Amino acid sequence: MTTHVTIIGAGLGGLVLARVLHVHGIPATVYEAESSPAARSQGGMLDIHDHNGQPALEAAGLLDAFRALVLEGRQAMRVLDRDGTVLLDEPDDGTGDRPEVQRGELRQLLLDSLPSGTVRWGRKVSGVRPLGEGRHEVTFADGGTVATELLVGADGAWSRVRPLLSAATPEYTGRSFVETWLYDSDTRNPAAAKTVGGGSLIASAPGKGIQAHRESGGTLHTYVALTESQEWFAAVDFTDAAAATARIAREFTGWAPELTALITDSDTAPVLRPLHALPVEHRWDRVPGVTLVGDAAHLAAPNGEGANLAMYDGAELGKALAAHPDDVETALAGYERAMFPRSAEAAADGDELHALLFGDDAPHGLVAMFTGTEPDATPGDAPGGH
Repeated sequence: MTTHVTIIGAGLGGLVLARVLHVHGIPATVYEAESSPAARSQGGMLDIHDHNGQPALEAAGLLDAFRALVLEGRQAMRVLDRDGTVLLDEPDDGTGDRPEVQRGELRQLLLDSLPSGTVRWGRKVSGVRPLGEGRHEVTFADGGTVATELLVGADGAWSRVRPLLSAATPEYTGRSFVETWLYDSDTRNPAAAKTVGGGSLIASAPGKGIQAHRESGGTLHTYVALTESQEWFAAVDFTDAAAATARIAREFTGWAPELTALITDSDTAPVLRPLHALPVEHRWDRVPGVTLVGDAAHLAAPNGEGANLAMYDGAELGKALAAHPDDVETALAGYERAMFPRSAEAAADGDELHALLFGDDAPHGLVAMFTGTEPDATPGDAPGGH
């Protein structure tokens, strides 16, 4: 295959694609808007699943290196009622199939596995246009351009590449997360640290919830969920950290103090994360020379699958291109044909999970799912930063 693959976005999906292509001797260049790998925080913990994330890393030849990054004990799960009553406490006994790693460390592993110069930093895409016969031109904010015979959008929720294929745009789900962090919690906030435990915590009620995860050491990373309109959040002044924290905490009046401490005692200013999604059945007709992976293709509300699906997309696309070195369109068509139902199923499952987390029966329906007492229950992961 002589086609040089142009990938927009150096997230996990784009990097896995570049790595799998490299393993098969196919050249690729990744263009990333961020100025460097350290330009911003890469989020928190990721649980890497045995049916998609791990096979993707295996295809990339990085499974053993990934295992060296795993933080032991982080698959533990606790579900609490708002008064602090423990409804479910599942320890990490070492037999789980979804080991946890820090997203930033996994991304760095992928970056280190690529030839020098593969990722071009500080190249923000301002537009993309077709040139005909499957070729496309990418224009960057600095005025530069690149023409390519094969373009892959791995550029997330607000993809610049997606409009070449689909008129769909992400819509607000009606819910947002507010992100907070507590550092050195075992010493400075032992009640909150004990409440979260060694892995993850879910404390939910109809329309709202507090979800936290223990990261490296005593760091507690929390996502506070509120089912409110964008106008409601716009009325909260997030430029005033103390006022915003107090306003968000007020929505949890009467909750156990060890839970609300995850909001009120945060070591960082609260960060608003509105949740957007594409239609569950999002798909497009085949357009020569271009395709999408990850959130660019199938953005959904956080459900524990996003990063795993993105990596799996990248691996599957890379393998398809390697299997059809002289027929790119056959490779792209086969990849999309399998990707569409896979992503639709995950998005639908995620919607069901959110209904259990924040529906009228929360958190009891969630406990029933995890314990298998709900008909057709499929235990999954809490929708935090995954």
